[in-house]
Amino acid sequence: MLLAGDIGGTKTLVGLFSPASQRPELVDVRSFATCDYPSLEAILAEFLGGQGRQSPMVRAASFGVAGPIVAQVAHLTNVPWFVDAAAVAVRFGFPRVTLLNDLQAMAYSVPVLHPDELAVLQAGRLVPTGNAALIAAGTGLGEALLHYVDGRFVPSPTEGGHADFAPRTADEIALLRHLVSRYGRADYERVISGPGLVNIHRFTHPRGCAACDVDADPAQGPRLISESALERRCPDCVRALEIFVSVYGAEAGNLALRSVATAGLFLGGGMAPKILPALRGGRFIEAFCAKAPMAEFASLIPVAVILNERAGLLGAAVHANLHAG
Repeated sequence: MLLAGDIGGTKTLVGLFSPASQRPELVDVRSFATCDYPSLEAILAEFLGGQGRQSPMVRAASFGVAGPIVAQVAHLTNVPWFVDAAAVAVRFGFPRVTLLNDLQAMAYSVPVLHPDELAVLQAGRLVPTGNAALIAAGTGLGEALLHYVDGRFVPSPTEGGHADFAPRTADEIALLRHLVSRYGRADYERVISGPGLVNIHRFTHPRGCAACDVDADPAQGPRLISESALERRCPDCVRALEIFVSVYGAEAGNLALRSVATAGLFLGGGMAPKILPALRGGRFIEAFCAKAPMAEFASLIPVAVILNERAGLLGAAVHANLHAG
């Protein structure tokens, strides 16, 4: 069996998979509230114990974690955890444990996704032997590269979500000033993420919002703002989501240019499927392609939203499958 995990700032998915030639088959999966547990080991002990399985039957384990990894040790960006691959292997007797950046893990799922697990935003002109790229807004913002090497995609991690936010319009310049005054620095994650949408909402509602009180329950803020905007209950909520979508499109286009993503730019994470009507409304692709003198090139890059909500878990399983030995 293969053990895979997708460890996010809000929730952690852990699953057991059967090995396969390309796409491992999910056998069992559980979701855990990440911050309800002191460590990954605590989650794994509950998962494995609850399934009545012995850990030696796991041939390989791969975990996508939201944060940078150095020497197979990760300090999660939005969770007060250290994760040590060697310690996990010793604790459970796994023969092989690998930590991956969460977007790198999700990137491993891209080549095995089915067509019905994607929503196309721009058909473009696919170059199967080109590079691809992945950007995902959720609790944070992640980015990954998929280099095409020797006939297959090789995912590579980045911390591009923490790059400096580069505003392009008067609204975005004003938003930058608002964010710098509040946080001292504005990276893309302060804008393109669930908390980022709340930041934009505060910017567009200096005197509060009658449609949704994001301060009452900040964790529900992104959902409340999105619903208000999509249902057009509040013009300033609409404006907040429009800014979010435009900045998302612009940074996705930046990533596509940096990676020369002629095999596709993919949107992962929990937010994109929930705001799909807004992403299809034109603002996203307009910002994506507004890259003169590279506008025509950008218009030929295929762009799609990943609809599979377990893509990160699937990608970790694909990685474990490749390295099971």
